[in-house]
Amino acid sequence: MSLLLAVGLMIAGVVLIVYQPPRTAVPYNNKLLGVAALIVGIGMFVYKTAVVIPAGHVGVVDFFGNVTKNTLKPGINFVNPLARVVRMSIKTQELKELANVPSQEGLTVSLEVSVLYHLDPEKAADVYKTVGPVYQEILLVPQFRSVIRTVTASYEAKALYTSMREKLATNIKTDLETLLNPRGILIENTPLRNISLPQRVTEAIEEKLSAEQESQRMQFVLQKEKLEADRKRIEAQGIADYQKTVSQGLNELLLRWKGIEATEKLANSANSKIVVIGGKDGMPLILNSEK
Repeated sequence: MSLLLAVGLMIAGVVLIVYQPPRTAVPYNNKLLGVAALIVGIGMFVYKTAVVIPAGHVGVVDFFGNVTKNTLKPGINFVNPLARVVRMSIKTQELKELANVPSQEGLTVSLEVSVLYHLDPEKAADVYKTVGPVYQEILLVPQFRSVIRTVTASYEAKALYTSMREKLATNIKTDLETLLNPRGILIENTPLRNISLPQRVTEAIEEKLSAEQESQRMQFVLQKEKLEADRKRIEAQGIADYQKTVSQGLNELLLRWKGIEATEKLANSANSKIVVIGGKDGMPLILNSEK
């Protein structure tokens, strides 16, 4: 409608500029009105041909059902004034899903998960032609819900509660990429926000985990005690070997020699003692002469 108005104003402006009224008519400035109408018409026409695409968006040109493959980039673009431009966001968007999903053993698990995604700018025109501007509701939401249930059904509830959560999130992301990347929706990440199990299951898992930790602690204690016993055994064996070696080296001649050495030291000392040589077994006798 505004385009027709712009064309009409331009035609009227040209007519007023060219048309010369008869002398008998009421005088008025045709050229001034014509120039004004022409300027307004040209301005409206340019406004219709110039399209501004905001940052984080691309423009899909729809000319009476004929969608051009090349999309408009952010900024000012000039298009056919008769064409319709559909702006589609290529920013990162988040979709949250809270669902009750089954585990491998048939338990119902409450799972809160998000998916971060964005539209592939190179495939925006294809998405518009095949799905439409509301592609999230048509493609992403049902596929996301289906993948969540399919992936969690292959894990036990214990796995969802422990360190396997990261692997679960990775599998969800991989399956979504396989389904949606060819359709023009790029998956960035699928973080798990929260997992809630039935109360009895949670308590049973916590008790089992606590028992496993206690078992690992006892194994550590037993290993420590075993190492300590081995150390003491080696120490005792060393002492026994030493004593055996010393006892084998003690004979009668060595003892007599050590006795003679002791006698010499006592004889040279200032202590008032009497040393008698040739005692029993040939060893010296030391008598105390002090009263």
